[in-house]
Amino acid sequence: MDAYSRCLDEMFGLRRFGIKLGLDTMRRLLDGLGHPEAAFQAIHVAGTNGKGSVAAMVASVLRQKGIRTGLYTSPHLVRFNERIVIDGRPINDHQVLQAYRRVRSAAQTDREPTFFECTTAMALAEFARCEVEWAIVETGMGGRLDATNILAPALSVITNISLEHREYLGNTIRAIAYEKAGIIKPDTPVVTGIRQPSAVAQVEAAAAKNRAPLFRLGKDFRVRRHPNGSFTYSGIDRTWQQMKTSLAGSHQAENAGLALAACEVLHRLGLELSPDQIRSGLLQTSWPGRLEVVSTEPFVLLDGAHNLTAARNLARHLQTRLSERSITLVVGILDDKPYRGMLQAMVPVCRKVIVTRPRIGRGLPVDTLLQVARKMNPRTQAVGDVKQALLQAMAAAGPNDAVVVAGSLYVVGEAKAALEEMDLDNRTSIH
Repeated sequence: MDAYSRCLDEMFGLRRFGIKLGLDTMRRLLDGLGHPEAAFQAIHVAGTNGKGSVAAMVASVLRQKGIRTGLYTSPHLVRFNERIVIDGRPINDHQVLQAYRRVRSAAQTDREPTFFECTTAMALAEFARCEVEWAIVETGMGGRLDATNILAPALSVITNISLEHREYLGNTIRAIAYEKAGIIKPDTPVVTGIRQPSAVAQVEAAAAKNRAPLFRLGKDFRVRRHPNGSFTYSGIDRTWQQMKTSLAGSHQAENAGLALAACEVLHRLGLELSPDQIRSGLLQTSWPGRLEVVSTEPFVLLDGAHNLTAARNLARHLQTRLSERSITLVVGILDDKPYRGMLQAMVPVCRKVIVTRPRIGRGLPVDTLLQVARKMNPRTQAVGDVKQALLQAMAAAGPNDAVVVAGSLYVVGEAKAALEEMDLDNRTSIH
């Protein structure tokens, strides 16, 4: 086993320490690293859905201006390196190894860092070493006690709020909004897409307490979708018409609206971004595993759809864009997700269903999913391995059929890895 592989094994081994919310360990880690987080400007992004898409869009726009840009997101789909991206490219294996060694040598803490604390410190250290000018950093869970909340950003973005990670964040929209609003910092502007009154109240209270200017979707800026796939952005200071994003799904217009509002706020902070740079950035955004078409013969669509809102968005997309295709759904869901509601959203729009389970320990057993899904669609079967489930679905797909892989980014990642192994770019059919 080479040094990089051993490094990954050690990192993934840190998952045995579980999830520990709090910032004391991160503070000690970054102190030992010489505070790399102070070496660049940051945009901090939290929310339930869309935070990765928004982060990717903003990063793409900044790159169009020629700014050296870092992007930190999670989870990865196929390779760990995808979590830490500089100027649109994941860092290489040597960089991963060196960053990990730097963090481990600095880990003079009261307890062992968790996997996410370690990877967050690695990202910040590598951004500083590579002289990134701006970093867009996505939270892992919640916000207030998330490892990324060690940042002092120039701008905070909270995409939206729905029920998730209840054992850590709370059982109500209000409680979860309080945790997400914890990323709001003194005198630091905030852009948000939340709409529920109880969630809005929490964010408004946090913004007022911190004297943070707050810009809300639907109040301070708006997005109007058009039938041709474009949208009009009526913004804080300006209006842009016929805007488009490369990301599929009608919900991406609102995510793009949040990214555009962030660009407007950055302009107010002195970072001038031209309309051409913004348009080009949206059109060149890449965010794999979200309504991503990875094969046309047979037609295969990958979408994380890892919570109820995302599952409903996927179902809406399938009904409007793939209504003429016979769909086989390959679905696996983690044990902390509302799997009954997610299945209720996705299963009825599909002709056949294959329930499966990702290798990560948090995956729901296939028997649990099978019992629920079969009541909604009797043409449901179980295949315990994601790759085999995908192969079976593709082998049975006709020329007008579609295979949709969804329910978890871990499931999508395993499917994507399997497709890469099969080298689908050089194939025309699985038959």
